Amino acid sequence: MNITVELTKGIEGYDEFIDLETVEDYIKTVIEDEYESERDIYMSLLLTGNEHIQIVNRDYRGKDQPTDVISFAYLDSEDDFILGPYLTLGDIVISLERVEEQAKDYGHNFKREFYYVLTHGILHLLGYDHIEESDKKIMRKKEEEILEKHGHIR
Repeated sequence: MNITVELTKGIEGYDEFIDLETVEDYIKTVIEDEYESERDIYMSLLLTGNEHIQIVNRDYRGKDQPTDVISFAYLDSEDDFILGPYLTLGDIVISLERVEEQAKDYGHNFKREFYYVLTHGILHLLGYDHIEESDKKIMRKKEEEILEKHGHIR
C-alpha cells in the first residue's frame, strides 16, 4: 500500500519545531503500523493557527472557539471514500498556536504536544473515538503506545 500525504502549512513560524518531511514519514509509519489496505491511501494535513481552526470548528462542529486538532474521517461512512486509485482516510487540521499553548499548560515540549495531537488526529481517521469512557481508554492507550514507540514520551 502506498500512502500519499498532502501537507499544507498555512501559518508562518514554527520551522524550528516542524520538519514537514519528518512529519510525513511519521504519518506514513503510523498508518502502515495501524491500518491494512489493499488500496493506496490518501490523507491531508493542514497546519494552521487559532483564527483559522476556530472558523473550521465553528462551521463544522458548532463550537466557536479554537481547538488543537480536528479530524474529518471519511472511513466512518458505510461506503469507503474512494477517489481514483486512493482510499481517502480523511483530513486533519492542527492549530500550531494551540499546540504551543497546550505544551506550556501541560509542561510538555512543543514537539511532544504536536505529535500527540497529530497521533490523536490520525487515530480518529482510523476509526478510534473517545466519546464513551471505554473507547477513550482504548484510544489513550493506543496514543501512548505510538508516541512511546517513536520517542515522544512525557
